[in-house]
Amino acid sequence: MRGALTLAATGLLSLTAWGAAPPVAPADEDRAPAGSRTIPLPEVTVAAPEPRYVAPTLRDRIGRIWAPVLINGQGPFRLVLDTGASRSAVTTKVAESLGIPIEESSRVTMHGVTGSAMAATIRADRLEVGDLLVERPQLLIVEDAFGGAEGVLATEGLKDKRITIEFRRDRIEIARSRRQPAPAGFATIPVQLAQARVITSDARVGPLGVKAIIDTGAQQTIGNLALRDRLLALRGTAPGREQDVIGMTGDVQSGPNAPVPSIGLGEIQINNADITFVDLHIFRHWGYVDEPVLMIGMDVLGLLDTLIIDYRRRELQVRTRRGAP
Repeated sequence: MRGALTLAATGLLSLTAWGAAPPVAPADEDRAPAGSRTIPLPEVTVAAPEPRYVAPTLRDRIGRIWAPVLINGQGPFRLVLDTGASRSAVTTKVAESLGIPIEESSRVTMHGVTGSAMAATIRADRLEVGDLLVERPQLLIVEDAFGGAEGVLATEGLKDKRITIEFRRDRIEIARSRRQPAPAGFATIPVQLAQARVITSDARVGPLGVKAIIDTGAQQTIGNLALRDRLLALRGTAPGREQDVIGMTGDVQSGPNAPVPSIGLGEIQINNADITFVDLHIFRHWGYVDEPVLMIGMDVLGLLDTLIIDYRRRELQVRTRRGAP
């Protein structure tokens, strides 16, 4: 594919750029608007033994994207940016430090990747990071947020925002979108916003057309059973070893891990990938049971140099790493 960017995966994924223009700094007109804040991830609470964008989890060691979030002017707290979550959450320790009474009578159902659970809530005055300001958010209370983070930053309030994540510079910026096109050297991936503001895109796994969910909260790339069955019908290959998926509710689901054909996602091609096939709770909650669906997680997204999510343009803009093999 001429001009395509290719990710090659063997066990752990490695990254290759074919025919891509060399990365360059964005032009002045592509920079954040005056008055917006560029926030380098701060050293807060506990110093991480890995790059700051990575939440060092004891469970899966997959890097998530941290955002330094102020709640009622306190913090910043390290919340995991989760494009698959519709409601933000904080740990019990953060809730206690904020001094906000827990609303036990306002418990709500929290739907995680692997299960659901009832969760208590607190009502904050405001939540803010960069140009994002959410007033009077109801925050879920969780015991654990991916082993090291202090909560989850969901998609509430992001519908007109542009999120820039520079993985190797440990930098995240949330600014108002001006519908600016991708900078030179970036590939673009058109996306749609499905229910609960989940980011989806048309993709292919080998010859199959699939729906791809872009989930920055997912630890690994996962296919549903409809995708597994159609691939088995095409290739007749037996699945590999079982692999566990652990969700924020503490529930564990498992499924076979197996190699798949090349995955095409816009101008991105992922080769030699192994994915796990699981009948996830969240697939059923979202109604993705009968059609083949692939959830793209941080094992793939974390290989990029830069990921831009522009909600107003309905577009991902991505740049591969300089000097990738």
